[in-house]
Amino acid sequence: MEKIKVVHDTVGQTLTVWFDDPQTESVSEETAEEVVLIKNATGRVIGFELLHYSPADADGLVVETILRSAP
Repeated sequence: MEKIKVVHDTVGQTLTVWFDDPQTESVSEETAEEVVLIKNATGRVIGFELLHYSPADADGLVVETILRSAP
């Protein structure tokens, strides 16, 4: 499995999650739910950004990782 990159911008109040290399970004498309889909040149979603993100916990963002092996 490839690495996932998570970026929490506390100043801009965004949370960005990358599934692929951010440098391959070609176009971004905002949805009605204030989510921006980040796509590469072929139109494949390589990440997303949540706008107006503020974690409910005052201590910041908590990330839980669950690894599952293929059947």
